[in-house]
Amino acid sequence: MNTFASSEPTIIAGASRSRFYVKVAWLCVALAFLGFVPTYWIPMFRGTLDVRPLAHVHALIYYGWMLLFLRQTQLAAAGNFARHREWGVAGVALASAMVCTGIAMAIGSIKYFEALGHGPAARAFSVLPVTAMVLFGGLVAAALIHVRQPEWHKRFMLVATVSILQAAVARWFAVALAPPGPPQPPPIFVSIPPGIVVDLILVGAMLYDKKTRGSVHPAYWIGGGVVLFMQLIRIPLGPSSAWMSLTNWLVALSP
Repeated sequence: MNTFASSEPTIIAGASRSRFYVKVAWLCVALAFLGFVPTYWIPMFRGTLDVRPLAHVHALIYYGWMLLFLRQTQLAAAGNFARHREWGVAGVALASAMVCTGIAMAIGSIKYFEALGHGPAARAFSVLPVTAMVLFGGLVAAALIHVRQPEWHKRFMLVATVSILQAAVARWFAVALAPPGPPQPPPIFVSIPPGIVVDLILVGAMLYDKKTRGSVHPAYWIGGGVVLFMQLIRIPLGPSSAWMSLTNWLVALSP
């Protein structure tokens, strides 16, 4: 009787944390969809969307990941870990496809803007999508390495998913701040405001950890620290000669 009573608060706390992750997953899905409304969904429904077929493939994978992340958090919250592990195989495939198509999209963007006479700016700006995909892939890999340590695994997965929301949030800033005239690559520093927006989600998760656990889990310090470092290092890295050399290699990969 005493044992049951003492374990009951732990069970309730665990259920509460599971519901928290489901709510955050819903937030990620909502931001991912709403972020691309002005530049993807509205033009698509109007019949004015002019993108390469690869963009649709990448979008399908992007939203597939978001929905799978939501489903996985729901399965974990329900205690259905067997099905959670089964769907994890699909998660590995989606994450791999996300990285490949994301980098391919970045290469295509470089070529497109080079044809318009904006080659150097396009190569500098490519640091954003390329490093975003490397960051996402690395965080997912960290989550997989810790698959038998649920507290680490779920937090790394959350940080990985939040990290790719910056692209969606940035679309609203692009629509609001884009100068008139022909399209051209924006400066790298425009990534800072949307980066702050998505960082607030991680801050909220860390504060929730502090409230429910008494301390912030190390996975958030590590994952969140890497995300912040990447957001800051992109600004000097993009126009550097080292990055320009790397883009030469990337473009050479494309037929």
